[in-house]
Order: sequence, then structure tokens, then C-alpha cells
Amino acid sequence: MKKILISDKLAEAGINYLNEQSGIQIHIQTGLDEDGLCAIIGDFDALLIRSDTQVTRKVLEAATRLKLIGRAGIGVDNVDIPFATEMGVIVMNTPDANATTTAELAVAHLMSLSRHLPTADRSVRAGKWERSKLMGTEVAHKTLAILGFGTIGRIVSQRGLGLRMNVIAYDPFVAPEIFAELGVESVSLEELVSRADYLTLHCPLIEKTRNIIGIEQFAMMKKGAMVINCARGGLIDEDALYQALKSGQIAGAALDVYENEPPAGSPLLELDNIVFTPHLGASTTEAQVAVSVEIARQAVMFLKTGEAVNALNLPRLSADELKKSHEFMNLATMLGKILVGLSSQPLTKIEVSTYGKAADVAVRPLSVAALVGVLSGQVSTPVNRVNAENIAKRQGIALVESTTAESNDYVSLIKLTGHTTEQKITLAGALLGGRQPRLVCINHFDIEAVPEGTLLVTRHDDKPGMISAISAVLGNAHINISRMQVSTADEQQQAMAVISVSAPLSKDLLQQIAAIPAVHKATQISL
Repeated sequence: MKKILISDKLAEAGINYLNEQSGIQIHIQTGLDEDGLCAIIGDFDALLIRSDTQVTRKVLEAATRLKLIGRAGIGVDNVDIPFATEMGVIVMNTPDANATTTAELAVAHLMSLSRHLPTADRSVRAGKWERSKLMGTEVAHKTLAILGFGTIGRIVSQRGLGLRMNVIAYDPFVAPEIFAELGVESVSLEELVSRADYLTLHCPLIEKTRNIIGIEQFAMMKKGAMVINCARGGLIDEDALYQALKSGQIAGAALDVYENEPPAGSPLLELDNIVFTPHLGASTTEAQVAVSVEIARQAVMFLKTGEAVNALNLPRLSADELKKSHEFMNLATMLGKILVGLSSQPLTKIEVSTYGKAADVAVRPLSVAALVGVLSGQVSTPVNRVNAENIAKRQGIALVESTTAESNDYVSLIKLTGHTTEQKITLAGALLGGRQPRLVCINHFDIEAVPEGTLLVTRHDDKPGMISAISAVLGNAHINISRMQVSTADEQQQAMAVISVSAPLSKDLLQQIAAIPAVHKATQISL
């Protein structure tokens, strides 16, 4: 008999589902503090929670029988995932169960902005009848611009098409075929912003997307355009939004999420052309039922079959497997991160090839580790080797594997080739002495670089003064060069440099390096 503890409120439908399962026994006890949870957790195989229960290191140390923590919802900030992984406890969530309700809230905000509904409501309540003042706009045939084309963004796109809107989207990590299948035009970020009548955000908050809509983007937008954010606070620069709304650069905005929640004291609260809701993205009866039923199903599947759907951490490997593959997996993950950093377009296929001693290790763990590197930080769901293949498939990325026992240049070698619709990027990595990872090839350029920290990768003309010109830009910005490796020139007299720098480069600084006349491309990669 598998025992499940439910320590937060779940919808009745989820509890009923669990009660119907043979071999499953549930115990419901909510409102437990850390000591109370520690006192009973040792008797259970699984723990199902929402956001109230805090699963701390102390709780996990007391959970001697625990195999699974299931979060009904997305956020898992209340779970010590690293220690859960160390203890061999799977942590899973339900990332798509509230996708529809969040998408529908974005559409509701779109309609509300179009017809001034909150203002109209307040006007009538005040005894006014301001029909001419509250002139609205039709959404049909307008351009709905979607920033982020994951599950929620795709649902929004279909709702927009149903409203006869022209739907465009930007997501550099989704293959073109996905857009085409859904009848949505894929565009650049600049085109997305400049063409939008309604701009709605549905991307994760990561370093690359923080303040992705700011002063520069608002300046590109049409007069009369409107902005909707039901994704994450921090995607929009709220100071820039305030100025754009106040000046009339954009006509309106609707926010469900904020940099600080609640947004007490925000100057945005002073404006009339913005609509607020208190983070209601998942707040529907259906969504609450959906996350409860989904986590119940996932928990039962795991306890009965071992299949970990939507797992957020790594299952335990045997000691022998870990010892044999650990360093190769780390190398593959680093190569994946470098590959996505060098690619300027969405990847559609990834080829993983192993040579020499690397071919002695099972190729699938290395392939999945490479996918983890490619996808980490690019999608809203935390990526690991449990879910990487499913996420890659959803993003339209195919995986091809091969192994060769012979290796001419290195004792062990991993080659990673990424394909887009217009280009192919090939990387090779090796382990020196069986432990020290090295990037040894970028396309046809042989180079031996340590893949760690922040890397500046340049392709430039092989001519005197190039390295000093790049170094001068970095030096003037007080950025140290830790290591520098430069390839020999190819037939076009171009070379590749991989420069380890002491601090990340700002966008302006990277543009300065790219503007050096003989530099063809400059890319920054954080490992």
C-alpha cells in the first residue's frame, strides 16, 4: 500500500481520483508547520502540496520513506529541490494544467482594454452616461503580437485567430514548423513590437527576458497600441511603461503580474489607462480542479509505474553509471549551452555523436544532457534529463544519435551539431585526462578553450591588430581577460577567438566589439 500525504487544500475531484485507485491510501492534514510536518512525514511515500507547505531540508531529512513531492501548480519555490534531489526524491509540478485559464485571462484583458470596460463600469456607477468618451475599438483584423510561444502563447494564438485577428509571434526557441502548423507568422522581436496593435507577453522571466519590453520597445510601438502581461512581473520595465502610458505613446495596458506583488506605491496606480488584476492567472474553478486532478494522476503513475511526468529534478543514477558518465554529461551540457548561444535561429535538429572512449558510455544520457544545455533558461519549465526530451519535442527539435569507437584526434570526443532552417553549427568537446572539459572545435575552426564562466566568441578577419582592438574595448570597460584562444585562419582568412572574461558584457559593450570593422560576429555565452 502506497501512502500519500496531502498537506494543502486540493480540489475534491483530485482527492476523489486518489480514493478510487487501488493500492493507494491518502491522509489529509493541512496547516502543518515545519515541526508538525516532520512529525508525520516519515510514514508517507508521496507528499502533495500547493504553495503553503514549506518542504525544507529538515522536513526532507525526516522523510525517510518519501519518493515523491507533487506540486499542484507551477511554482516550487517552497521546495528545497537540490536537497530533495540529493535525497533521491522526485519533485514534479503541473506546468500546463492552468494554461487555458491564463490564456483566457489575457484575452479577457484584451477585450477589457478594447472597450474600456472598467472605466465604463465606474462611470455608470457614478451616475454618468459617457458613451462618446468611451468609444472602443474592434479586435477583428487587428494584429495580436505574442511574445513567447509556449503552451500558453499557443492557446492565446488560437483564441486570437478565432477572433479573426492577424496573429504574429516571437520566440527564438521554437522551430518554424510549430508556427506554421498553428497558422501564426513568426517574426523578430523588433517586428513584433512595431506591428502590434495588442502585445501580450507569455515568456518565462530569465536574465535574457528581464525588462524585455522597455523604453526602446515602447518607442517602436504604434500610437494606440496596448500591452498585456499575464506572465511574470519583471518582463516589462514598469518605469518605462509608466512614461509610455502617461505620454500617450501607448494607449493602454493590463497587468496581472508585477515586479513587486502587491504593487503598493507604484506610480502606475495613478493612471487611468491601465487595468489591474491581482495575479489571477490560475484563479478559476476549472484550473484549480485541473491542477489537482493532474497532480493526482501523475503521483499515481509514478508510484505504480515509476514514470515521472513533469519531474523537475534528476532521478538517482547507480554509482557505476554516475561514475562512468558524469564528466561526459557535464561536457555535453556545456556544449549544448554554447550551441544555443551561437545559434541565431531556432534549432530544428540536434545531432549527438560520440567517439573513442566517449562511445563506451551510453549515448542517450549524453544526448539528453546536451538537450538540457540547449533548453535550460530558454523555456518556462525547469529543464533536466527527466523532461528534456519531451520539451525538445514540443519545441520542434529532433534528436539524432551516433557512436564511433575510433577517434583520430582525441581519446574521447563528443560532437554536437545543431541545425536551423538556414545554418548548421558543429561543436566538438573533449575530456583532457578524462576529467578536464575542453571545447576543441567550432565548425571548421580548431580551438582549445575551457568552457566555463562568461565567454566572448568572435569570428573576425585574421589580420594584425584585431586582438588588440577587442582587448582595448574590454580594457576600457575594466573587464579582465582570463583566457584567450584564437584559431588559425581558414581559406577566407577568417579566424575564431574564444575569450574568457571576468564579467558579463553589457549589450552596448557587445555592440562595440561587433562594430569593430574586421569583426564579422560577436557572441556572448554564459556557462
